[in-house]
Amino acid sequence: MAFDFELVTAENVSRNFGRRRALTRVTLECRAGEIVGLFGPNGAGKSTLLGILSTLSRPSSGEVRYGGRTAGEIGEALRGKIGVLGHDLFLYADLTARENLQFFGRLYGVSNLEACISQALAHARLEARAGDRASVFSRGLRQRLALERALLHQPRLVLLDEPFTGLDDESTTLLIERLKTLRAQGAIVVMATHDFDSAEGIVDRAWCLVNGRATDLGPGPSSLRERYRIATREGRA
Repeated sequence: MAFDFELVTAENVSRNFGRRRALTRVTLECRAGEIVGLFGPNGAGKSTLLGILSTLSRPSSGEVRYGGRTAGEIGEALRGKIGVLGHDLFLYADLTARENLQFFGRLYGVSNLEACISQALAHARLEARAGDRASVFSRGLRQRLALERALLHQPRLVLLDEPFTGLDDESTTLLIERLKTLRAQGAIVVMATHDFDSAEGIVDRAWCLVNGRATDLGPGPSSLRERYRIATREGRA
């Protein structure tokens, strides 16, 4: 039976870089069919936490469990269930949009690859630009392509670091609709962002990170931005 999971939990996760502590005993839970927002100032530990959830970095203490098991217990099969979109888009500038997706699709071992690529280009609204090199794309178009690169193998866990950066209104709308589709398909989406306005209507739960400490912003009648301001002002994070 193929490996899968519907829950990711971080339990007392800390991460040190020499004498600097980037994360301090962070505990949170992310479920299938849910978009979790990570908010906080620059240097708060958001990217560090995403790196640990992706298995690209290890916690100094604590652990992350995927469906009740750690990355070490699961092995290589885990990374085949994770998709990552970070600040580096991991696109080859001299390859066309289609060639980039072909390259990564082969790395992922995607079956029915050409059909998946056609679908990915449609999601990104890049069908007419499939033969253009990534080097001629705007930041927004590269971001669209990189997102589909990260989703090509249909990951269970999708990790996004500032996905709204550099996007115009059209691309932002496309991304929001794509995130809603992922949620409906049962993906676990964890998104670090400073864009409260774009995140307001789509995140199911929100966490605030300040100085490496996390707090659940919880639901409430006030806006996400206001709940964040209250949390940081009161020092709850």
